[in-house]
Amino acid sequence: MTDIKYDENGLVVGVVQDAASRRVLMVGYLNEESLRLTRETGRVHFWSRSRGELWEKGATSGNYLNLVEIRQDCDGDALLITARPEGPTCHTGETSCFAEDPDEQGFSRLETLWATMRSRLTDADPESSYTARLASVGPDLTGRKLVEEATETLIAAKNHAAGADRSRVVEESADVIYHLFALLAERNISAAEVIEELGKRAR
Repeated sequence: MTDIKYDENGLVVGVVQDAASRRVLMVGYLNEESLRLTRETGRVHFWSRSRGELWEKGATSGNYLNLVEIRQDCDGDALLITARPEGPTCHTGETSCFAEDPDEQGFSRLETLWATMRSRLTDADPESSYTARLASVGPDLTGRKLVEEATETLIAAKNHAAGADRSRVVEESADVIYHLFALLAERNISAAEVIEELGKRAR
């Protein structure tokens, strides 16, 4: 990037976009220092106009924005920051600070599920949390459960083809997604990274 046009306060607007879903997550302001820290640390930093200080998104909430790319617009007075979010971006607990498009609700639910599972891995008691109990044994158990649920989904699909109710296919499919996400959460791989990879394969 060259010739960034900072305003009279030394700030430039930054629009943050989810690298996987391409949904706009938030808008913030950056100065030279926050832009430098964003590049050096790989986590998005801003300048808080209300507090008059630098801040790293997620430093208190744990909902970090992991940098993928920064681009400037044709005039050089705005930045497009693509990132992989860890959990919801908005302080309200929503995925984005902007109203959700109904077509994107499914993706948001997946991200929320992944974030919840990550928190259970670190905060929950294995005696009371199935997710934590899976992780306490290790990836072999989670992987075996994933294979088991995939097999049950196949059986449900075959039964549906023979005339059985479709609800079993839905239920078993949900179990597959849950255990897949448990495996991803154990390995600290976000749902956004998987969706992003699918996007790369799109034709």
